[in-house]
Amino acid sequence: MARQFTEAAIAGIGHTEFSKASGRSELQLAAECAKAACDDAGVSPHDIDGMITFTIDNSDEVNLARCLGVKDLAYTTRIPGGGAAAAATLYQAMAMVNAGLCNNVLIWRAMNERSQYRFGQNPQQQQMQYQSGNGTGSLLWCVPYGAMTPASWGALQAAAYMHQYGVTNRDLGYISVQQRAYAANNPHAWFYGKPITLEDHQNSKWIQEPWLRLLDCCQESDGGVAILVTSLARARDLKQKPVRLVGAAQSIPYNVEVISNYYHADLTVMPEARGVAKRLWAQTGLSPADMQAAMIYDAFSPHVLLQLEAFGFCKPGEAKDFVKSGGMSLDGALPTNTNGGLSGEAYIHGMNSMIEGVRQIRGTSHNQVKRRKVEHVLLSSGMAGAVLAAD
Repeated sequence: MARQFTEAAIAGIGHTEFSKASGRSELQLAAECAKAACDDAGVSPHDIDGMITFTIDNSDEVNLARCLGVKDLAYTTRIPGGGAAAAATLYQAMAMVNAGLCNNVLIWRAMNERSQYRFGQNPQQQQMQYQSGNGTGSLLWCVPYGAMTPASWGALQAAAYMHQYGVTNRDLGYISVQQRAYAANNPHAWFYGKPITLEDHQNSKWIQEPWLRLLDCCQESDGGVAILVTSLARARDLKQKPVRLVGAAQSIPYNVEVISNYYHADLTVMPEARGVAKRLWAQTGLSPADMQAAMIYDAFSPHVLLQLEAFGFCKPGEAKDFVKSGGMSLDGALPTNTNGGLSGEAYIHGMNSMIEGVRQIRGTSHNQVKRRKVEHVLLSSGMAGAVLAAD
């Protein structure tokens, strides 16, 4: 019998504006989005007793707690893995609440990733900030040989899959066009009011020929996103309709890397997403057919195809046809990245897509799925995933 995790719930979400130059510190962005999440839930920041962020978030827990007036933290932790940490933060928060360690867990991610530093540039210009500091990190296996940027690593990861199944760059364009259509209808999105055509995609410059064009790549953004997790019983007494965290899971298989992920045995699949899917479906007793929407990490457009297949929405090699036929649209089989995704709305390491899943359950998305009731939403950040459900 599947084990059910039904106690934890998302009670509040908050975010700053998404921009290319916030004009303020990352700590201020963190405080603003955290306060917004607390206000959304109707919880005083003084009552936060758990805090979670990414290992690479520059805002210190103690300083943020001081800014918010947090009285007594019972638990803090940080999740490694870059964007893979997005759903993993929810996994940790769910576990903390279900274990009775914390009552109100704040998750945040705040970054001036456009105005202060740029992940898309040669990491030598960032002092190899992704490395652990011991001189043995995976980037030392690729940077000296010319693979210096996330786009080059993403292209290398996708190349075998695209070759095996005849996926062309034009096929990827349907993902970008759909996500930009969502962004064009989302006032929070950087590309609000700016849809693109397939021809626009095909005319955008090559970043890594013949795999990735500019419009296959996520943005570099400033902004902050926060989520408040509590128990379902407490959430029912707060301001918003509770969004249940019915399950969450992680998977880091052998030889899988967070960024330069092209060392595992079969490069035509995403084994970490397959591992997450196996655990998540077993944990919740749900299946792909039970999902009414999905928010899938889209640092680069091929990642969407690989995850659609890993979670069982498509058979191997069939995701490109699923997308081309409108499967990701509001009227499609699986409305996906309805905020515009990381390419259309903003790149806050995937956390903005996590809160879009909450909006779909609440019924408040700017691109709300209406042709059927949204009872379950899949969240995926590659190495971690979660399922949200209506109460």
